[in-house]
Order: sequence, then structure tokens, then C-alpha cells
Amino acid sequence: MSIRYDRRKFIRSAAVVGAGLGMGGRLIAAPESFGYAGPLSVETGRRVGIIGLDTSHATAFTQALNGPKAGAEYAGYRVVAAYPQGSLDIVSSVERIPGYTEQVRKLGVEIVGSVAELLQQVDVVLLETNDGRRHLEQALQVFEAGKPVFMDKPVAASLKDAVAIYAAAEKRGVPVFSSSSLRYTPNVQEAVAGKAGKILAVDAWSPMKIEKTHPDLFWYGIHGVETLFTLMGTGCRSVSRIRTEEAEVVTGTWADGRIGTFRGLLKGKQDYGGTVFGEKSILTVGPHVGYEPLLRQIIGFFQTGKPPVPAAETLEIFAFMEAADVSKRKGGRPVDLQTQLRKAR
Repeated sequence: MSIRYDRRKFIRSAAVVGAGLGMGGRLIAAPESFGYAGPLSVETGRRVGIIGLDTSHATAFTQALNGPKAGAEYAGYRVVAAYPQGSLDIVSSVERIPGYTEQVRKLGVEIVGSVAELLQQVDVVLLETNDGRRHLEQALQVFEAGKPVFMDKPVAASLKDAVAIYAAAEKRGVPVFSSSSLRYTPNVQEAVAGKAGKILAVDAWSPMKIEKTHPDLFWYGIHGVETLFTLMGTGCRSVSRIRTEEAEVVTGTWADGRIGTFRGLLKGKQDYGGTVFGEKSILTVGPHVGYEPLLRQIIGFFQTGKPPVPAAETLEIFAFMEAADVSKRKGGRPVDLQTQLRKAR
């Protein structure tokens, strides 16, 4: 499916942007042309591009970086260009593209017709395409251009593609970072820092919406799984999964004997959170507090080139989720996580 743009409106917007090109690699767009409340001035090195306008994350990040309340905490980074086409066939994603495109256009973002065109105008990339099946193809173009990239969830629609993405990034020396925003929920980070003492076990939960083109946990369960791994750390060795019409529970056994669980919320109240069982206390973490904590991590990553979450941890998260699918097919039998990783490499 392709997206059709109003050519006259695009030309008028492009002309305004072109008129704002100044000396020293700075872009100064006339804010009134986009309905934007303040001046948009972006230094070379801080020009952000978005690939995929089929998720609310893209508009939330753009509003935070380009909106009138954008603060010094984002170090002058601004979204200057976006390529809208994310998913080609997931209806819930495709239907969002026209509305989200107009929203970011009003915030001073130039809408471009290809990833290649986008990469000529930006320094760093937010790969926001909601469809993980497209990430490898799009990411390879970003890697060839040498641009640091934040890849929104899911990194891919298979563990094999996720492994291929990180291998390609390493080969080309391009920094890559991926995370759910749930990782940076403040009370989750407090628990990681030791508020409950040594973490002995975790029960994490999140909504469990399923998209038929992706393994079950990849689409929405990833948020609860990210919470689980943020608190438990890496080292999961086996995964088993039980699913009924009423409940979804995935259990991981870690190498040191600890056990962590993810509960997918199929019915009832939909929320994000977890219980942390520590040596000193038991803590409840959550709910979701928005995207600002994650965005601060992304900006720090763009500044330093150092991913806050190692590739190995992200790949273990995806191995956990894919192993859960295998366990479901085997009637809940435990599946070795390292075996899944070896098969994907």
C-alpha cells in the first residue's frame, strides 16, 4: 500500500524549509507555516530523522523534541525529516499514517519520499516502523549511511532477523539501541539500584495484544518481558509457557536458580507493572509513566554513541519470547533459550 501526498502542500512546505537554510549547516524553518509555536533551529549533528509514522511513539517523540515545551534536557536535538511508510499491510498501523504524518508536519518536520532521501538530511535516526518485519531492510540502509539508530519495539519479527540486525550493525560499526519505555519507569530503576536489596524473583505483567504477523509476545508482551529482564538481568536458561483463554504465563529459569515470570493480560484491567521480591523488601513497580525517561536515554545515546542496553541483553529478550512460542507449540514443555539463539545465528 502506498501513501499519496498533497503535492502542492508539500512543495509549499519544502519551499519554506528551503528558505530557512542558513550558514554553518543550520536549518531554520518558519514556524508559522507548520502551526508551530516557536523557532526551529537545528545544528548539524543534532538533526533527527524518523522512519515510520505508523505508531504513536513517532508523534510522542516529535512533540517532545519539537514542541513548545522542548527543554534543554534534549540537548537541542530536533526532528527535521520523516519517511512515513511503516507497515505495508497491518491495517491498524497503516490507517494511522496519514494522521500521524500531518501531526509531525505541523511540528516543522519535512516529509520525504524515501529512506535514502531522509538519510541525506539527518545525523541520527529513530526507526519507528511498527512492523518488525520491515526493520532489517530499513536498518541496513541506515547502517550503510553510518547513522546511529534507536530501533523501537519490536527490533524484528523473528529472533533470526534480530540477530542479523545486530550483526550488520557491528560489522559496520554503527551504534544501535533498542528498549521498551517500560525499562525506564522510575520505580523499576529504583529496584535495579537496590531499593529492595538483591532481587530474588520478579513477576512482571503487561497487556497481551497479538498481531498475527509476529510471534505472540513480540507485539505487546515485549513491554512486560522488558520489565522482567530489566529487573532480573540476563542469564535466563529455559522458558516454559502456559496459555488458556483466560490467562497467559511465561516462566523463565535463570542460571543461578532464580525464577521470573511474565503474565500477559488477556482480559480485565490492562496495565503495566510487576512485583519485585528482594532480600530486604517486596516492591510493586509500574505503571507506565510516559516516554520522556526513554527519550532522555535515547538522546544520551545519540550524544555518546554508547547503547544503554547491550545487544546481548536485547537478543536474550527476543530469544525468551521466541522460546515461549516454541513452548506453547510443545504444550508448555521447557525450551532451552541458548538453543534458540544458536539456531538463529
